[in-house]
Amino acid sequence: MGMETADCFICRKHRGEIHVAGGCIYEDDYVYVGHIGSSGSAVYVGYVMVDLKRHVAGYGDMTEDEASAVGSVLNRIGKALKETEGAEHVYSFVQGDAFPHFHAHLIPRYPGTPEEYWHPTSIRGYEAAYGTANEVETLCVRLKEVLHHEAG
Repeated sequence: MGMETADCFICRKHRGEIHVAGGCIYEDDYVYVGHIGSSGSAVYVGYVMVDLKRHVAGYGDMTEDEASAVGSVLNRIGKALKETEGAEHVYSFVQGDAFPHFHAHLIPRYPGTPEEYWHPTSIRGYEAAYGTANEVETLCVRLKEVLHHEAG
């Protein structure tokens, strides 16, 4: 795929050198989808990363096919989070400061979330939505099932 780098966290994840709970939720020629990892014992359950496979920084750097794949999978994962997890809203943002490899954050907002957390980056502070690696694994299985059925 071209410009992957040896030390890029996202490239390393795609090569299987870094394990994230839930593993690969969805993958095609252009994108890799997985749950966000955590260095601690708890993680925001349902916080999904949509990575471009090719090592490019962000918007404006993708081919039309890559951009279409990213947009489509963001929508499909959002729909799955609503269907399987009961999310009432799904936030998305792209930061790209830590790693110059395109990855979009997709974070569900669950019913009952206090309004002070209603923002794409504030939602990460809502600790009631945090859970264990096991909870992440089972959520990822549900998402995989939905995505598999819709593809077939």
